[in-house]
Amino acid sequence: MGTLKALLDWQGRSLIIHQIVALREAGADEVVVVLGHRADELQARIGANRDVYNLGRVRCVINEDYAQGKTTSIKTGLWALGPSADPDAAILMLNVDQPRSVGIIRETLDAHSNGHDTLITIPTYQGKGGHPIVVSRSLYGELIAIDEKTQGMRAITERHCDATQRVELGAAELLWDVNTPEQYQAALRESEAGSMI
Repeated sequence: MGTLKALLDWQGRSLIIHQIVALREAGADEVVVVLGHRADELQARIGANRDVYNLGRVRCVINEDYAQGKTTSIKTGLWALGPSADPDAAILMLNVDQPRSVGIIRETLDAHSNGHDTLITIPTYQGKGGHPIVVSRSLYGELIAIDEKTQGMRAITERHCDATQRVELGAAELLWDVNTPEQYQAALRESEAGSMI
């Protein structure tokens, strides 16, 4: 990208603040933000905006091993959450470079909670899997054991394919992944077009 993705502008605020606000407004009880590169700067930005955007229960944790792959960040967040005795508890995972609206996050959470014997919920757009993904906390032990060699989350979804629901939500934003300036500009255009409807 050439710049820190978390600080890209998204609908008048930084992408990281947008994601936290969207998660909270969609019903997340707690948001755990896993930081790595330039963690101090991002943590300060979140702290400065806590009251401005009423961020509520948001915790920042540092992944010292972030350069070793995405699974290290997932596990850092999981360690911060800890296991749960609540059989209905779920974990929603979303990367900062995957901007999502409150509505999409809420629909995904609702689909998961309404799924019969569902351990994993993957929202789709035109049949293609997107994000955020919701996983039952009952899989905590398996989640905490993921690594890059076993393809991280993919191994868990394959292992539990019978208990994974794919839910078509009809929203292109499920596939947005802002890794390049071109992808960022395209997602911004689509987001702005959607907000004018």
